[in-house]
Amino acid sequence: MRGFSKAIITGNLTRDPELRSTPNGASVCSFSVAVNRTYRDASGEQKEDVSFIDCSAWGKLGEMISQYAKKGTGVLVSGRLDQRSWEDKTTGSKRSRVEIVVEDFNFTGARDNSGGSSYSNNYGGAGTADSSAASDIPDDIPDGEIDLSDVPF
Repeated sequence: MRGFSKAIITGNLTRDPELRSTPNGASVCSFSVAVNRTYRDASGEQKEDVSFIDCSAWGKLGEMISQYAKKGTGVLVSGRLDQRSWEDKTTGSKRSRVEIVVEDFNFTGARDNSGGSSYSNNYGGAGTADSSAASDIPDDIPDGEIDLSDVPF
């Protein structure tokens, strides 16, 4: 049976993206996203957990993330899960790590109000900007007060 993996997360970058090149000249951008989760425990007390998810983006997509994102930038990331394994050079022990290989993303503007531009690598192609103007939506519209019948699409 053929496998399938897909991950979608939203959060804020925990550090500035790091852009590198492979020996073959391919660009890869590495970054980490903090994903917050709020819940109530058995006693009803509100708790918060944070997960730190490693991500990598290849090619033009990685170059765009490296150019426009920084620590604190809000993003929505989707991609496939990838597990890498290696042997630790100092201890000789086997190590592994799971990360999201980014296939597309949105800047959510959660921290830096950068708007909501969308980008996709189109499964290996160059990233393309979404033509929507999400940054033109006013921030002061209360939830539930938008008449969707007026939206032209």
